[in-house]
Amino acid sequence: MKFLNTPDKNSYKRMTNAELEENFLIAKLFVENEITLTYTDVDRAIVGGVMPTGPSISLPTHKELAAEYFCERREVGVINIGDTGTVCIDGTNYEMKNKDSLYIARGAKEVSFTSANGSSPAKFYLVSYPAHTAYTTVLVKQKDANILSMGDQEQSNKRKIYQSLCPKTLQSCQLVMGITEIAPGNVWNTKPPHTHPRRTEVYMYFDMPMNERVFHFMGEPHNVRPLVMTPETAIASPSWSIHSGVGSTNYTFIWAMGGENQEFDDMDHLTLEDIH
Repeated sequence: MKFLNTPDKNSYKRMTNAELEENFLIAKLFVENEITLTYTDVDRAIVGGVMPTGPSISLPTHKELAAEYFCERREVGVINIGDTGTVCIDGTNYEMKNKDSLYIARGAKEVSFTSANGSSPAKFYLVSYPAHTAYTTVLVKQKDANILSMGDQEQSNKRKIYQSLCPKTLQSCQLVMGITEIAPGNVWNTKPPHTHPRRTEVYMYFDMPMNERVFHFMGEPHNVRPLVMTPETAIASPSWSIHSGVGSTNYTFIWAMGGENQEFDDMDHLTLEDIH
């Protein structure tokens, strides 16, 4: 397991682009027939990827968790961005097609991941936060998410939001997770940006050609820094940082939040005049 220690809101201002990438980005999420895990100090989130091309891959625990198994004191959200695969939890199989979501409740002891076809594998993206109680493991098909249409073509931010793991679909301790699809001809994921000091967030960009890029903006509103992100990489956003991006083409991203509440609309909105 890798570790990501994010700088404070003063230190980031003096960093080079390479240093910012090293301290905020989670790259190389999907490695053939492996599971990757990164432990962040952003609300103790763990971010990972699983791309099985052969036998099933089990979710391991680590000494840093001081737990007998990964979900002993944690909940996990999983979204499949690849082809069909299966997550097996304590003997129960959950088949996940592209963009289906799965909430794994605290207390799940044995969790493993398998692709239906190893030559065209599933890509399971996962985010985990500490959990104070055990709820119920729930599979949410993309069509069953709470779906919102937002933005407009004139502002280049027309998008569809799939709130898949949220209070309207299931109970969780603090994890809220979903998918935003940017419509063709649009490039902004949120405009203007916002902050929410009560929650932290992780973005993962995908569904775009590998030669395209997302220009992600982070930092305090009065001291914004850009990071150039390749597809299938994630970025941790501390509570003091904005999180907004513009792509060289339309794309999709997964957002996951943890913190003091689960209200999607709990945002401190900014204007473009606030950003500099």
